[in-house]
Amino acid sequence: MAGDTRVGLGFDVHPFAGGEGRPLVLGGVLLAEQGGLGGHSDADVVCHALADAILGAAGLGDLGQHFPDSDPAWEGADSTAILARASALASVSGWGLANADCSVVLEAPRLAPHREAMAQRLSQVAGGPVSVKAKRAEGLGALGRAEGVACLAVALLERKA
Repeated sequence: MAGDTRVGLGFDVHPFAGGEGRPLVLGGVLLAEQGGLGGHSDADVVCHALADAILGAAGLGDLGQHFPDSDPAWEGADSTAILARASALASVSGWGLANADCSVVLEAPRLAPHREAMAQRLSQVAGGPVSVKAKRAEGLGALGRAEGVACLAVALLERKA
């Protein structure tokens, strides 16, 4: 039946914070290998991109509308809380996550040892299966110079019965 599925695309990017005082969190998983990303919350680009994709698919706007960086309530926040809230907003609007796919663009650290934990954590928080892939920028631009991390996410939502 027409209108029973919707797709959304999300994107986020953050620079490395430049210090070792902030942990690197990606996909809701703490990675101890690097210093963290700069941003208002914990700067988890994977959670942010996925939340943005879910909001877009549900027709609920974007991450900045719901979680502005001017809101002190989200300062230093665990981004899994942002993802959980975006998923809840979609659910209240009658949508559930059928599946999602995230492509993380970074030079380091290597995500292979963490990919399964990230997929499991994101799936748990978002309420549906989520896959995670890592891509390199092959030395091109700011991402290729390892100045930050970006993520593209696509989410397919189904109308709940």
